[in-house]
Amino acid sequence: MPTRVSRTAWNGTLQEGSGQVELSSSGAGTFEVSFPKRAADDADGTTSPEELIAAAHSSCYAMQLSALIGEAGGVPQSLEVTAAVSLGPDTPGFKLTGIALTVRGEVDGLDAAGFATVAQAARESCPVSKALTGVAITLDAALL
Repeated sequence: MPTRVSRTAWNGTLQEGSGQVELSSSGAGTFEVSFPKRAADDADGTTSPEELIAAAHSSCYAMQLSALIGEAGGVPQSLEVTAAVSLGPDTPGFKLTGIALTVRGEVDGLDAAGFATVAQAARESCPVSKALTGVAITLDAALL
C-alpha cells in the first residue's frame, strides 16, 4: 500500500505566525493555516488540522461503510458522511475532544436495522477511526 505525504511550511510565532499545508502526494492544493483562525468560530478561508482530520475521517468512513454494505448484501446508492472534529483545552495545550460522525444513506437491500449494524461496524473498522482511538467518536446513522 502507498504512503501519502503532506508538508507544512510555518513562519512566526503561534499567535502571530501562519503557514501553508500542501497536499504533496496528490498535488490537490496548498491551504492556509493559522492558530488564531484555528481557534476562532469563523475560519475565514483557512483550514486547520481538525478540518483535515474531519476530511480524512469522513472519506475513509464512507469507503469502509460502502464496502461493508456490499458484504452485507446491500447496494449503496448514495452516502453522505459528515465528520465534526472538536478542539478543546488540555494541559499543556489542546486536544481533540470528540468526533461526531453523521451518515445518511440511500441503500438497496438493507433495512434500517441492517444499515445501523454495518454503520457501527464501519465506525469501528475504518482505518482513520482506528488511528483516532484516543478520541470519543459518536455515530448518528440513518437511511434516507
